[in-house]
Amino acid sequence: MFSGLNNFIKIILPKRLFYRALIIVAAPTIILQLIITIVFYDSIWIKANKNSTRALAAQLKTIQEVYLNDKKNLDFFTDSYKNNFNFEIGISKEEFPKISGERKFSPMDRSLRRELKSTFGNNNYWFNTSKFKNAVEIKIRSENEVIDFIVPKELVSASSVRLFVLWTTLPSIALIIIALIFLKNQTRPLVKLAKAAERFGKGDYVNDFRPSGAQEIRKAAYEFDRMAKRINRHLNQRSEMLSGISHDLRTPLTRLKLQLAMLNQKELSNKMSKDIDEMEKMLNDYLQFAKTQSQEETKEINLRELFDTIREGFSNYDLEVLVDGNISFNGRPLALKRSFENIIHNALTYGKKASVNVQKSSNRVIITVEDDGPGVPEDQYKNIFKPFFRLDKSRSLNQSGVGLGLAIVEDVINSHGGNLFLGKSKLNGLQVKISLPF
Repeated sequence: MFSGLNNFIKIILPKRLFYRALIIVAAPTIILQLIITIVFYDSIWIKANKNSTRALAAQLKTIQEVYLNDKKNLDFFTDSYKNNFNFEIGISKEEFPKISGERKFSPMDRSLRRELKSTFGNNNYWFNTSKFKNAVEIKIRSENEVIDFIVPKELVSASSVRLFVLWTTLPSIALIIIALIFLKNQTRPLVKLAKAAERFGKGDYVNDFRPSGAQEIRKAAYEFDRMAKRINRHLNQRSEMLSGISHDLRTPLTRLKLQLAMLNQKELSNKMSKDIDEMEKMLNDYLQFAKTQSQEETKEINLRELFDTIREGFSNYDLEVLVDGNISFNGRPLALKRSFENIIHNALTYGKKASVNVQKSSNRVIITVEDDGPGVPEDQYKNIFKPFFRLDKSRSLNQSGVGLGLAIVEDVINSHGGNLFLGKSKLNGLQVKISLPF
């Protein structure tokens, strides 16, 4: 039972910290205001209104009885009440109104109807509280005559109710607005920290982040900044180290090539040259895999222009590219271009033709690459993204490499917050679907 209630509360409550904190601040204020209003309305306003309405009904009953006992002094009688009580009294023999002028949902009308009914009985009274702004019109049936009263509205309803509601509502609204301003200032550093972490997780180097906010938030932001700098320093050191290794390894390989060119045994020289060329390509693959986190700035990328450039590089192949409109999003253009080229190159290497379809959904870009090659067994979908994994059966990926191509692609796509999916192509080959967020 409690578990279901807890899940229901989690569903209806807001998910963001700002709105949860706003509920914590605003809910007690609103509840307190409602309690005060209900207590005042029930114990003070209703009782005061009831007493004033009862006193007015008693006055009207007294006026009716005095008039019935002495109809000769009518002018003195009406002038006296007008001067002392601000009552307007009229006597007429007009027909008593048949249509009620009272409002069904008005507390003032309900209270007045209750007291007049108990004092004069059914069908012997008629009133209208909305005809005049500051007065109430009341008609009383008296034998064959109708006594028409116009009395001040404050005798029926306390005028301080609106003022009370105003003084209880306006301060509450002002306090909630002040709370909104302070909560916004307190949650803004958390939002900045979350955005910085998201950018860093996508491979963007965050150099302009400054800790701000409360002491605990500043502490978390400061530690995040230190962590990001340590990781950046580690990546830079790795890139520099691999650059040095590349330079040191390529120099003896170049000397070996020169020495092989001078050998008289051409057959042996050609075999050894092929081995050296393969070693160079392996070395380049290692370096490319290690440099996928290189310091490339995030920029706005137009996918139509990017794939037009890629299509020009594969102009001699049967490649079809379809981009649905102008789609732009932020990313590292060189890394993404290398990834797309790698996938398309694999598709054209193991198939005769390939197709690329770029579509835009509500918050993601879907890039689908399909070919008519032999495909990949479903049980090997997860393995082909592993570094140094080579598939030597129906489709030998990276035949001339070391199995790093798709590992680099997956690393780049994941660093942009995207996902890679493999499946069966419409062309009976392999389908690679890439999903990237805006």
